[in-house]
Amino acid sequence: MNRYEFELHVSPDQYLDYYRGAVRQVIARSTTGQRVQFPAALLQRFVAPEGIHGRFALTCDDQHRHPLLERLS
Repeated sequence: MNRYEFELHVSPDQYLDYYRGAVRQVIARSTTGQRVQFPAALLQRFVAPEGIHGRFALTCDDQHRHPLLERLS
């Protein structure tokens, strides 16, 4: 299993591009400096009126499939 931790700060206006499908992938930089890319659909459950803000962890298998995104406290 692979695990990547990163921070996201997405404004409500920026999220609209993901919601409308104009942007399908999110690219972030992990705390270790690695580039992390995942489907924007994984963000949907974290949307709040002020957008998406916080520290997250993305876990996937060794082939980088079956991604699971969770918010860290």
